[in-house]
Amino acid sequence: MITFLQAVILGIIQGITEWLPISSSGHLALAQMYFGLSVPVAFDVMLHVATLAVVFIVFWKDIVNILKAVLSLDFKSENGKLALYIIIANIPTAIIGFAFRDTFKSFFYNRYAIASALIFTSIFLYFSDRKTGNKKLNYKNTFLIGIAQGIAIIPGISRSGITISMGLLGKIDRKLVAKFSFLLSIPAIIGASIFEVKNLALADISIPLLSVAMISSFIVGYISLKLLLKIIINKKFHLFAYYCFILGLILFVI
Repeated sequence: MITFLQAVILGIIQGITEWLPISSSGHLALAQMYFGLSVPVAFDVMLHVATLAVVFIVFWKDIVNILKAVLSLDFKSENGKLALYIIIANIPTAIIGFAFRDTFKSFFYNRYAIASALIFTSIFLYFSDRKTGNKKLNYKNTFLIGIAQGIAIIPGISRSGITISMGLLGKIDRKLVAKFSFLLSIPAIIGASIFEVKNLALADISIPLLSVAMISSFIVGYISLKLLLKIIINKKFHLFAYYCFILGLILFVI
């Protein structure tokens, strides 16, 4: 049974690691292993929902403009195109998620799988941060980013890290790919939450404990998202590659 303190700690871990490119799912899985907990995936998904609320606050103007473009069927404007790109990118994400859901869930309890995924993330972060460009989004590069997001279901592979890295490798403008990555998470996380929320009722987790974890996740998530935006612009993204690589090695030798 999860305790109050453990719920707060898991919420803080989610808040820190959801936006920083070090894999929130991987860190949550490792924390749960350390505490000896068997927390359902639905619990982790609800923590993702809490940090997702941060995106609505930080990018609310962009979200409103995108919705306006969709409602007016204006897909030739920048906001209309962005809506299409988000839909296109989430198609491979959904396919990968449904096809490999059970396999990826089994990785949550495999320390070596998480370690391998962290090292994989570190490689992407290291090499992508050295790429510069000012390309715009198009159907091809958004589809590739969507594939990257689907792979990021694996614990240890950072969703924000690998999607932004894929964009940087394609020489997309840094600010643009960062914003796209965060907006892209909205339908992906909402879809996962709808899929998993039915399992939450079967889990032995009280609403107060879940609420505490989500509030902690939201507060810390807001801070980490603001921090990451500065890090990407200042080309310090690769620094997280060292952390992921070292943590992956530690998990192999511990």
